[in-house]
Amino acid sequence: MKHFLSRPILFIPLFLFASCRSSIYKDMYPTLLDGRYDSEFPYRGCSKQLEEVSETVKRITVMANYKAYSFRRSDSVTITAITNEFLDQMEPVAVHQQLNAAGTGTIIYNESSRIGVLTCAHLVDYADTVVTPYLDPSFRVTPYIRTYAVKTNQFMFLNDVAGGTALDILALDRSADLAVLGQTLTENKNLLVKTFRYPLGRAKQLEWGSFVYLFGYPSGYRMVTKGIVSLSGRPATGSFVVDAVVSPGSSGSIALAIRDGVPNFELVGIIKMIPAQASYVLTPAKEGFVEYDALEPYHGEVFVRRNSEIQQGIAVAIPVETIVTFLYKHQSQLARKGYDIVSWLNPPPPPATK
Repeated sequence: MKHFLSRPILFIPLFLFASCRSSIYKDMYPTLLDGRYDSEFPYRGCSKQLEEVSETVKRITVMANYKAYSFRRSDSVTITAITNEFLDQMEPVAVHQQLNAAGTGTIIYNESSRIGVLTCAHLVDYADTVVTPYLDPSFRVTPYIRTYAVKTNQFMFLNDVAGGTALDILALDRSADLAVLGQTLTENKNLLVKTFRYPLGRAKQLEWGSFVYLFGYPSGYRMVTKGIVSLSGRPATGSFVVDAVVSPGSSGSIALAIRDGVPNFELVGIIKMIPAQASYVLTPAKEGFVEYDALEPYHGEVFVRRNSEIQQGIAVAIPVETIVTFLYKHQSQLARKGYDIVSWLNPPPPPATK
């Protein structure tokens, strides 16, 4: 008899706890029900959803090759004198340069063996020609050309997506700093690629202290990190600033805010810029030369090198409203290339997860 009575006594407290758990959350986290973006750390775990989002975010590698020509100041070469025939004569002094960059893109389209990737324009927008003029003694630009570089090719790819062609630029807007890249995969390979399907939010509804998650590839590592929104100097577009772990490679990272608790994620923007402070330093040798003994006086040539010091913990985001405007503006252009982007602009709700 004694054992029979002990079972309901243990069961009743567990039942009461389960039935009242939601009301406890309401009392402890009243702001979760206000319809605004949350400013508190999530009240419960959401690792599964964060992993699902991270699988839609990919690392983009860009390589651009240039053939560069160098001219002496005494040659007095101007831009009007540069023709293909003229450059052919300069072949002995031509050098080849390769520029590499890496950043982040998000899969927003995946249909009929085609995938579409949203990223920042500056990551993939390499000029066809780069001209460096000579400066006069007062550091004013002269009409005479010092170097003239011509892009010979550009190659872009997603690091962990196999079975596809190189990425192509489908749409690009320099002023908005946005681009959509496209890639055709071999048969059935697109079934292995996941598409971002969470709702599009409203960056203009973000407030001081709103909590966001960032997904990207800072320094080449796939990461999810958190940040707090600041609205200092906010323009009418809804642009915002986030304090988070960012570094080269973070450009294109998506920012997700939370409305009334996890996993109610909404896309509110993508990271476009990491502030940096430039400085110029004298260096005794170009990169790639052997190190010299710092204890010995140096008598060789001196070069000027531009250093960029990243302002850690600060990132500027492109608001989702600008992304939507950009995609609608290029909707017809994308459709002609086989990318019906409207299906992403009006996505179904994400699948329910337990």
